[in-house]
Amino acid sequence: MEQNVARLPYFERLWTWFETNKKQALWGALIVVAVGVIISFYFWQQSESEVNAGEALSQVLAGAVFSGGNRAESPEAYLKVVSQHGGTSAAGQALLLAGEAFFAQGRYSEAQAQFQRFTREYAGNPLAAQAALGTAKCLEAQGKTEEAARAYKEAFERNPNANIVPQAKFSLARIYESQNKLDQARSLYEELARAETSTGSDAAMRLEELKMRLSAGGAPPPAVFPILSNQKTN
Repeated sequence: MEQNVARLPYFERLWTWFETNKKQALWGALIVVAVGVIISFYFWQQSESEVNAGEALSQVLAGAVFSGGNRAESPEAYLKVVSQHGGTSAAGQALLLAGEAFFAQGRYSEAQAQFQRFTREYAGNPLAAQAALGTAKCLEAQGKTEEAARAYKEAFERNPNANIVPQAKFSLARIYESQNKLDQARSLYEELARAETSTGSDAAMRLEELKMRLSAGGAPPPAVFPILSNQKTN
């Protein structure tokens, strides 16, 4: 009998196996179908969550647009989006916007908390570099110069290809100037000045002033420039 089965075509052998193991085969098929349904539902639910979160964030942003730009939404409005749609990409963006809103109001420690929360909850997100820069700016605004210097350095070292790199390096160079670490400041300015960007032009001007100070024996370090929350990094 076994020899006869062996001579059967593949399809007939498969059918013989199915007839013998019909119960197990049916259960296996049901499990595969159930897993497929669960996976499809999961991705559908994720998509719905992203859509709902995006709509909620759009409504908050529209508040400022329709007011003619005369007002900015409160940090709490953005945090509401975060609490209601946690884990979505829109919630991550809302978290960064909340940090920027707190910063604009001079609430630097609260702004720092939002940027650091983004770093924890959205590790690996492309916007993590923005959060790192935001944290450094908050530390500098609070007068925590040493911590700010470390944060700026960490921001561009961990995100070497991000668009925040020029601003982070320029800010670190300013801090070095304020600490009279002129050689370190000059090194950063020289690097930035080689790029044909607005930050590169600013660095070139600072470099010339720094060279004059060095040739004069080093004048007292200048005060650190005010931090601009909307400084361009072109």
